[in-house]
Amino acid sequence: MTTSSYRIAPSILSADFARLGEEVRAVVAAGSDWIHFDVMDNHYVPNLTIGPLVCEAIRPHVDVPIDVHLMVKPVDRIVADFAKAGANIITFHPEASDHVDRTLALIREAGCKAGLVFNPATPLDMMDHVMDKLDLVLLMSVNPGFGGQKFIPQALAKLRLARARVDDYQRETGRQILVEIDGGVKTDNIAEIARAGADTFVAGSAIFGARDPDGGYRGVLKQLRAALEAA
Repeated sequence: MTTSSYRIAPSILSADFARLGEEVRAVVAAGSDWIHFDVMDNHYVPNLTIGPLVCEAIRPHVDVPIDVHLMVKPVDRIVADFAKAGANIITFHPEASDHVDRTLALIREAGCKAGLVFNPATPLDMMDHVMDKLDLVLLMSVNPGFGGQKFIPQALAKLRLARARVDDYQRETGRQILVEIDGGVKTDNIAEIARAGADTFVAGSAIFGARDPDGGYRGVLKQLRAALEAA
């Protein structure tokens, strides 16, 4: 896989919310491919973050895809709100939907790309039945709910399994499904994660916690890209 095949998506969960517009403009100017937008409801996960109004507010500030990760239950009611707010990609946890196939269809009908999110202990079997409606698969390499956690090493084996599944599907159908990883991604482990099969990388504290007063976020993104090139 070439470095141009990789996408880096800074998670604004680790950004300075008092300067959110400036923060998203800065990471995009530094070379980010996507903006990752973590939505938590204090029901599905024990934290409360941001909703469609914030997505709508940052949309004019960036021209890259906004990748909305819904950690909410129920899911279906809020899909249209995020689509209208400017989301390009919407992912959700299968445990949070009563009808996974229908939720994926709702996302795609709203004009967004759709994906499933698998927690560290959630088996991948669910994806086998809805591959035709998947644009990406997001594997959590931490337990969802909080930023700044350490990468769970067992996620690498699961990542290899997910990559094998989507590669087999692409050979059969010609359709590409992206494989995204979220949690504890750093400059010192991103190469190993890429070798295990990820092509899209969510990084929060690794990026927003490493701002260079002179060079902004360009330095850490350059380091992440160099590590991917080495992979």
